[in-house]
Amino acid sequence: MKVTVNIDCTPEEARTFLGLPDVSKLQDAFLKEMRKSMETAAQSGNMQELMSFWMPGGAQGWQDMQKAFWDAAMSKDKGKG
Repeated sequence: MKVTVNIDCTPEEARTFLGLPDVSKLQDAFLKEMRKSMETAAQSGNMQELMSFWMPGGAQGWQDMQKAFWDAAMSKDKGKG
């Protein structure tokens, strides 16, 4: 048996119904501080600091992820040989 229920409500209505807290003010404050930090880094010309907002782990994080993908691909290839 398959039952489908469609509920038409806004995210705010769903949050209230489920009893979840309204964190929109906290999110707005966080975004305001993040924007201010990014603008300061951009104006100072410090590209390393600015890029840290997009890549918290830096280049090492990307290299680790690439190595993990490569290792996974190579281990799959070995099973086919």
